[in-house]
Amino acid sequence: MIDELHVQSVALIRDATIRPAAGLTVLTGETGAGKTALLSALKLLVGERADAGAVREGDDHLLVEGHVYLGPDDADGHVVRRRVEAAGRGRVSFDGHMASVAELAQQVGSTVDLCGQHEHQRLMSPAVHAQMLDAWTGEDAARALSRYQDALRAADAAAAELDRVRELARSSDERLEQAQFELRRIDEVNPQAGELDELEETLPRAEHAEALLRASESAREAVSGDGGATDLLSSAVSELRDASRYDDALANLADSLESALIDVEDCASQLREYRDSVELDPEELAHMQQRMASLQGLMRTFGPSMADVLARRDRAREVVEAAGDSGEREHAAERAVREAEASLAKAADALDAVRSEAVPRFSAAVTGQMARLEMAGAELTVAIERSPREQWGPQGPSRVELMYRPGAGLTARPLRRIASGGEVSRVMLACKVVLGQADGVDTLVFDEVDAGVGGSTARSLAAVLADLAKTHQVIVVTHLAQVAVMGECHYLVSKATGEDSRPETSLREISGDERVAEIARMLSGDASDISLAHARELLAEAH
Repeated sequence: MIDELHVQSVALIRDATIRPAAGLTVLTGETGAGKTALLSALKLLVGERADAGAVREGDDHLLVEGHVYLGPDDADGHVVRRRVEAAGRGRVSFDGHMASVAELAQQVGSTVDLCGQHEHQRLMSPAVHAQMLDAWTGEDAARALSRYQDALRAADAAAAELDRVRELARSSDERLEQAQFELRRIDEVNPQAGELDELEETLPRAEHAEALLRASESAREAVSGDGGATDLLSSAVSELRDASRYDDALANLADSLESALIDVEDCASQLREYRDSVELDPEELAHMQQRMASLQGLMRTFGPSMADVLARRDRAREVVEAAGDSGEREHAAERAVREAEASLAKAADALDAVRSEAVPRFSAAVTGQMARLEMAGAELTVAIERSPREQWGPQGPSRVELMYRPGAGLTARPLRRIASGGEVSRVMLACKVVLGQADGVDTLVFDEVDAGVGGSTARSLAAVLADLAKTHQVIVVTHLAQVAVMGECHYLVSKATGEDSRPETSLREISGDERVAEIARMLSGDASDISLAHARELLAEAH
């Protein structure tokens, strides 16, 4: 949800701020006042492509800042900032940190849907229609889709394994000979996992055993030998104990030295144990050195690491075994593919069945909303057509597409081929109302959704937008008074000459008599007593 939007130097806007309501916010104004500039700013906020031509003439950059909440559990919200220079370069920050436009689109764009008359990307894309149907269907569709996707991944993995096995079986004589050589060469040494790490730890000790033995024995003798540290500390403790009869302070020092004596004796014991553990074994040392040389030779040839050597041995063994298994591995891989494809087909049928069962109910719900928008006789249906197996993707095995029938007896055609922008706008609005919170979008921005609408349809459109605002934040650019009076928040967009003598678009929230005057202007183009009275009547009915 957009909590606040601040815009600087976008088209005719010098500096403007809007704080949309949680429900319905309306923007009105004379044609050419600059409402489109605000929509351009919203596009930048949600991560759409920047156009340096949107920078206000005479300025060196534009700036769009927003405070947004990303979902119902977002307590504090996020601050988004996007700057575009007149030279074309741009910067994005998210909560004070640098970000990319792609990150902005992912974080904010996924929660805002821009629904202009010529910007029905989500509704007009067949790739989204399956997602819409599934979102409306709910848990049954989600479970069926998850099972299908699991089965699709398993089938793809089985097919990839079969290709790999067949590639191994097609190995040339030269490749087979190379694999046999590599396997024989590595198996001669027969390296084990973890062996190199163990040798790297133990070999230095074996190579320097004499030095270690001398050091440990010399240290042990200095600590516990005749006249060593142990004897000296024992004598000191004894003398302090005797003298402590005359001064208690010496007793504390005696205790400290006695504690140190215990530590020294423990150290002497450990030195003796270490000395006894050091082995001087020339034959074992020679064996370890030879083993290390052999392992290093393998790494130079097949490495650079021991993990590479072991992986090389595994690949070589696969090639050799595949050449000699008389096709058994390929037959097993083929069986795995058949089983995976059978499971996938079952999951695909189940998914299509869930979707097909939901289609009549979804179509009836949307068609009912279309009737509210004075589109009686028109119908929205959903076509589900199974695609060839090679075209199956993560969204399902079938092409799901919204179809529009403008009247009884007429042929339903893909919604994306409808010529009338007004019809598309109203169908889109009907879909949004039916989807409710299931569409995963928090904010809906409508531009020219009222194009070509008047009379009783205008009232119906206003009622539908009000219903939609119960589940979404809705921002509407409108020319209809019937829609404007439904807004919880009303902004007036106007154009005047600024202090620098350049045309400037201003944006301010209106209420009271000012709002009544704007509604009157939208009704009749003037502020006559009759128009003002009618405007007050409409506002009273709406609120």
